[in-house]
Amino acid sequence: MTARGYIIALGADLSDANLSYYNLSGADLRDADLRGANLMGADLSGADLSGADLRGANLMGAYLRYADLREADLSGADLTGADLRHVKLISDQLMWMTLTGQITPVQIRQCAVVEAA
Repeated sequence: MTARGYIIALGADLSDANLSYYNLSGADLRDADLRGANLMGADLSGADLSGADLRGANLMGAYLRYADLREADLSGADLTGADLRHVKLISDQLMWMTLTGQITPVQIRQCAVVEAA
């Protein structure tokens, strides 16, 4: 599935939505409620997910290159096989992420991790 164009969904309620394999590259999803959403294989490259609630979301195999995940709640999110190269994170977020499967040290080294305030 493809959602073309510039998507603005500030604070949108997308909880439990099935967005698997959608093209959401460059989407503005700041503060969106994505709890339990299925984002398996979705293209979220360059998306702004800062402040988004991604608790329990399925991000398996998602393409997150250059995505902004600062202040996003990733508690219980499944990031197995996700491409996390060049994502923006805050250091405290790493303790709540489940990173298993195909995640490589290269992907982690290329994250732009900033210190928590």
